Amino acid sequence: MSYESNTSYNDDHSPIIIPIQRLEPSNPLPRFAYVGDAGMDLRAACDFKLAPFERMAVPCGMALAIPHGYAGLVLPRSGLAAKHGISLVNSPGLIDSNYRGEIKAILVNLDPTEPFAAQAGDRIAQLVIIKVPAVCLAETDQLDTTERGIGGFGSSGR
Repeated sequence: MSYESNTSYNDDHSPIIIPIQRLEPSNPLPRFAYVGDAGMDLRAACDFKLAPFERMAVPCGMALAIPHGYAGLVLPRSGLAAKHGISLVNSPGLIDSNYRGEIKAILVNLDPTEPFAAQAGDRIAQLVIIKVPAVCLAETDQLDTTERGIGGFGSSGR
């Protein structure tokens, strides 16, 4: 198995190898724009147009085999958000390590007046791979106390 030198590194600076299956032969594979980037660009596998406030699951033309202990997060691209009001409905989208289907980005056009169109191969979202710790919940009758306590939204006064 080979990998490109345009990689991101984990804590010990060795790359995490993630098998990728190209489902749309002409679509470029995800890659980092710069060394040290956290997110790889995801590209549309088809042409599409979103009317104001419309949403669509846009296929990215590939599937991943994310290793156990890791997950993928699909995030909006800041340039599309700032320039066109394009975001993700479920940001971040979560890709579990046992999912093997096509990666899709559920885009939404938040611009109230302008439609947004893109072509196959256009960058539409970004993918970040994160380490996920093993978790075991332990039921208890009472939780420890903290300064915040049960204060919810807006409880910090800011």
